[in-house]
Amino acid sequence: MSAAGGPGEVRRGADAFRTVRDDRTTVHAFSFGPHYDAANLGFGPMVCHNDDRVAPGGGYPDHPHTDLEIVTWVLDGELTHTDTVDGSRAALGAGTVQVTSAGSGIRHSELVDPAAGPTRFLQVWLRPDEPGRPPRTTRTTAVLDPDGFTPLAGAGGLPLGTRGARLLVARPRAGVPLRLPDAPLLHLYVARGAVTLPERGPLGTQPDGGYDGPAAPGGGEGDAWRLRDAGEQVVVPRDDGTELVVWAFDADA
Repeated sequence: MSAAGGPGEVRRGADAFRTVRDDRTTVHAFSFGPHYDAANLGFGPMVCHNDDRVAPGGGYPDHPHTDLEIVTWVLDGELTHTDTVDGSRAALGAGTVQVTSAGSGIRHSELVDPAAGPTRFLQVWLRPDEPGRPPRTTRTTAVLDPDGFTPLAGAGGLPLGTRGARLLVARPRAGVPLRLPDAPLLHLYVARGAVTLPERGPLGTQPDGGYDGPAAPGGGEGDAWRLRDAGEQVVVPRDDGTELVVWAFDADA
């Protein structure tokens, strides 16, 4: 369910498609696999925004991709990544961002070691500007600015093959207004905690685990706000555990 009108469209995490397996649960922001929704195929160049929670020993075995910019942000635990770009194997701990440009074709796996703890990561797929480019993978461990957004990919972060796309993350202090990036298209995701939106009220979970929105099992973490040509917007974090993940795009695609 979405809320239309006002400065953007709210998408409640409680209403998102879910894929549930023995080893993982994935929350899909957009139409994905068997969860087809012709009215929700993407947002600008973003065609996938998945929130994965994976148990130790679980994950995604080796599989192929072509012509996608695959961006992974690890929230908790440790994800083991392998790919055919250089045959490397890397352990992505919490606070790691990785960009894989699938280009002309790669195979990769994303698994949680049996000795690792439960792992949560966000993964976004973007359409690239040019098909068939040589594949590549880059990654870094982020040091977040305590007073605002930190660029992780795109301008100021790891290189992306989608012009005008930027990934930014903030962990703001409760009660301190936070100005969002001004972009033609903006996707705000409440990865943890809660914020108050102008004219829209609360979004996300409350500090006591309650949900600000339609009742939902497990709380409302995972709410999103999609804005088009909204100008400068300000959100107010409602607790110190809030984490906001923002994608900004220069133009609709």
